[in-house]
Amino acid sequence: MLAPYAVRVDDSRGRRHPEPPHPYRNDYQRDRDRVVHARAFRRLEAKTQVFSRRYSDHFRNRLTHTIEVTQIARTIAGQLGLNVDLVEALALVHDVGHPPFGHAGERALDAAMRQHGHFFDHNLHALRIVEDFEMRYAAFRGLNLTFEIREGIIKHSHDYSATEHPELAEYLLDQHPPLEAQLIDLADEIAYNTADLDDGFEAHLITLPMIRKNLPVFEAFFREVEALYPNTPEKLKFNEALKRVLNRFVTGLIEGTNANLQQANIQSADDVRRHPQRLVVFPKGIDVDRLACKKFLHTNLYFSKALEPEKEEAELVIRELFAHWIRRPSDLPTAYREKTKEEPLPRVICDYIAGMTDHFILEQHKKFS
Repeated sequence: MLAPYAVRVDDSRGRRHPEPPHPYRNDYQRDRDRVVHARAFRRLEAKTQVFSRRYSDHFRNRLTHTIEVTQIARTIAGQLGLNVDLVEALALVHDVGHPPFGHAGERALDAAMRQHGHFFDHNLHALRIVEDFEMRYAAFRGLNLTFEIREGIIKHSHDYSATEHPELAEYLLDQHPPLEAQLIDLADEIAYNTADLDDGFEAHLITLPMIRKNLPVFEAFFREVEALYPNTPEKLKFNEALKRVLNRFVTGLIEGTNANLQQANIQSADDVRRHPQRLVVFPKGIDVDRLACKKFLHTNLYFSKALEPEKEEAELVIRELFAHWIRRPSDLPTAYREKTKEEPLPRVICDYIAGMTDHFILEQHKKFS
């Protein structure tokens, strides 16, 4: 049963290119499946989340992170009475626009573009992927996803100005996205906050005493676990405490959003769009825990000295390859050389690099350095 404020597939604004209905899948289910079968989705398996594969095979990559976000988002959507098919499709597609080497790669690519008067935004790049780059159908370019998926790609985590982005005018930039899209941003945060604690602990870059000292929510659950399982190995106690932290965040987001919807008297999907603020929120107490977790990870993991050499190498590889193809566009593959007749060279190079996996860009750097 869908809540009154959920998006109904029958109310979809449809596809850019009309298609006949499928006999046993609705449009959002078809969108989900198109994303899963896309080349850009498969490439996420070889793109860094926080730790590259050279660091360990056990840690999350972009694909496994995406799967975890999808699981969390589906659970929350079901409890809120939202359209789970739409949520699942949005969660699966939310990271397809990320370049290789994680956030270090994104920063380096954006910096290279800004030297030429452009910029890189992974949400806008994801839209380009599903609208143009994926070539799977004879009748149209791209995946021909429904409006709600395309809107959610660009609006799930960021509000764009119609003045600054007139090319996005069709996406109702004066309105907030539906709850199904709003949910993705915070499900994403729940996933990486807890997963990065796990991977950072496994990598011995953050220690149990550090976590317990700086994260009161984790400490409270760890004490609970110690009382229940006094003779259990430390790693399993850590797992049990972290599982409880994850559950607290998920439960909090469900309860906080429900309370917010009731307080705002939200009765329809249009009410959601026209409300002054986004409506998917954590309660205040849990939001304090969420922010503490983010701060701890930024201070002790993301900017740790141990990860600096890989991030510096990533930035160097992107910077040098970008500069090489600016100087020598003839070294680009034929399809990308052809694209320079229609688009600026920096944008074409950016599109090429952003689509690469970690190992492919390293091969390209070795080839042209």
